[in-house]
Amino acid sequence: MSSEPTEITESERGNTTDDLTLVRQLAAAREEVTAEIRKRVVGQSEVVEQLLVALFAQGHGLFVGVPGLAKTLLISTLAEVLDLSFNRIQFTPDLMPSDITGTDILEEDATTGRRTFRFVPGPVFAHIVLADEINRTPPKTQAALLQSMAEQRVTAGGRTYPLPAPYLVFATQNPIEQEGTYPLPEAQLDRFLFMIDVGYPSAEEEREIVRATTSGRTATLEKKLSPSQIAALQGLVRRVPVADHVIDAAVELVRRSRPSEPGAPETVRRFVQWGAGPRASQSLVLAAKARAVLHGRTAASIDDLRALARPVLRHRIVMNFRAESEGITPLAIVDELTASLKA
Repeated sequence: MSSEPTEITESERGNTTDDLTLVRQLAAAREEVTAEIRKRVVGQSEVVEQLLVALFAQGHGLFVGVPGLAKTLLISTLAEVLDLSFNRIQFTPDLMPSDITGTDILEEDATTGRRTFRFVPGPVFAHIVLADEINRTPPKTQAALLQSMAEQRVTAGGRTYPLPAPYLVFATQNPIEQEGTYPLPEAQLDRFLFMIDVGYPSAEEEREIVRATTSGRTATLEKKLSPSQIAALQGLVRRVPVADHVIDAAVELVRRSRPSEPGAPETVRRFVQWGAGPRASQSLVLAAKARAVLHGRTAASIDDLRALARPVLRHRIVMNFRAESEGITPLAIVDELTASLKA
């Protein structure tokens, strides 16, 4: 495998006739990036794919899994392979908004004695930001990420500062410890393109993990893409065509998750308090386009919608008390809705 990053020329970025070339290059880059990640992260194939889809769809991701499943390692490895700046923020109950976004400090000129304020950027100023255990900090601090996630900029001291491009926030949550946590409000959950479930490895994968992590060897990674190349490929995803029947299927899937919708299934009417909003339809189509290109295809399909319905919808459906008492989960609702999709 070549150690040179996949080449993308300036003309290819803006010339629609070269999009087929870009599609082939992105599909090849996916294989190269995945191979590099495999040097440090064992298994988790579906998680790696969803991470790459989020990257090229320009969407943020919320990772949910018990400790020790390599969530932090996976995200930091991706940043290293793609030659992107990376900052990890450990969310704690005493974390303040300025600890994330940055703060103004007062400086005095030694020669003139004049005092001025200077903005010191916080850890949010990076291409990839890992918000570790995001539900450990109060809502005021959680909300400090909202502007950066939605607008790719930060406002402090009356001034607005742009964040580097590409810019992505990946957050983690521990699903088994609820004491002392602050659940993310629905409005902030909706800002995440995906909620990604990180499960336990298989027995063979776990044996390989133990061998790799106890041997004292550290794999050397090769850079595969640059920030400018990633931006070009993100632009390609936006240009991928989507047939009307795929858009109609995505919209119908999301609308049927709402209990007030005339076509909603009986299980949705019984167990769902609030269904997914319009951002879910947008996210589903955009993610489907990114997945299609990553697999070397020039158009999104119904199969792409099926593959991504779970991570797109699971955190956007709010269950009622009856569902909680009977053990009905959002994933069960999503699976039922997805099963009704026509090819």
